[in-house]
Amino acid sequence: MDLSAADALAPIPFTSSPKPTLGVEIELQIVDPVTFNLKQGSVALLDRLGHDHPKVKQELTQSTIEVITGICDNVEGAVDDLRGSLREVFTAGDDLGLTFSGAGTHPFGQWRDQKIFPNDRYQALVDKIQWPARRLLIYGLHVHVGLSSGEKAIAVSNALASYLPHLLALSASSPFVDFEDTGLASTRSKIFEGMPTAGLPYRLANYGEFQQFMNTLVRAKAIESIREIWWDIRPHPGFGTLEIRICDTPSTLTELASLVALVQCLVVALGDRYENGAPLNILNPWILRENKWRAVRHGLDADVICDNDGDHAALRAQIPDLIARLEPVAERLGCLDELRGLHTTLDGGASYERQRRTFEQTKRLPDVVASIAAELRESVG
Repeated sequence: MDLSAADALAPIPFTSSPKPTLGVEIELQIVDPVTFNLKQGSVALLDRLGHDHPKVKQELTQSTIEVITGICDNVEGAVDDLRGSLREVFTAGDDLGLTFSGAGTHPFGQWRDQKIFPNDRYQALVDKIQWPARRLLIYGLHVHVGLSSGEKAIAVSNALASYLPHLLALSASSPFVDFEDTGLASTRSKIFEGMPTAGLPYRLANYGEFQQFMNTLVRAKAIESIREIWWDIRPHPGFGTLEIRICDTPSTLTELASLVALVQCLVVALGDRYENGAPLNILNPWILRENKWRAVRHGLDADVICDNDGDHAALRAQIPDLIARLEPVAERLGCLDELRGLHTTLDGGASYERQRRTFEQTKRLPDVVASIAAELRESVG
């Protein structure tokens, strides 16, 4: 829902979602199937599929394509929805000499070489923000979960922020940028934080404060609409959802299914506590910032702070316990197998770990892209 300056003081209604429905958006790299460098292919791809395709969309650069779902009842339905659209995308890509890769960054693609998609909104964004926007050669996963009210969305968002390191570490897929290993598991996160309204969400007392925040930014001409708030978690009033944006693009549909299951289970579990009047554990903002950095840097090997007293534990130990606690919720939502799939990521390595193993073996960054492109295609089927 857009909010113009003319009605900046108007209420921002939250469209109630009676069930924890799902919507998923995944940004993919368009790459050359021979060199595995980025390729400016989104215009040709949308010419083939139709620029009004309901589930395949342009993004900021022409080397990016976004695939989205409709409103889905469960994880299985969301993955099936994505699979159908991705098969269309791969078929069109084969005809056009394009293929696709799932990762938060491209290891050697150069942002200076990218063309902005011919869209007035994107051009206005680049003109306004300049260098931080031009270097946004990054790819992410966004998951919407339906909630019944704006008040609930704010309460759940505040509590869910404690689990951002878990989600980021499990999804981290961006260790390489500009021909080098950055030493980070998720370089995408640090690039994105260069945008003026990206990064960790502000802690808000209630939905009224959220409305005041948005109205103030619109009136001050800091933003033109809610769409320009790119927090790691943000309420989406028009959709009636909480949108979780912390994740790098996963490299396979199987990993995506597990991440979506974890997001839905966390939102529902925290929402249940809110509805029951149970206290929601909230970490102090400086702890949230430190924990996110640790996940950015170390991925699954991060040791994160668990409470406001400074107790800490390894994510590799915390995540299995979290899965076990969420299993009753997952069983109720019908995503128990997908949630348990997170153990495969823990055992076999997240994408950033697999990419580094490939580079250690071949010493060639194109081979890294080839390997994750093959993973994505195989998982789509």
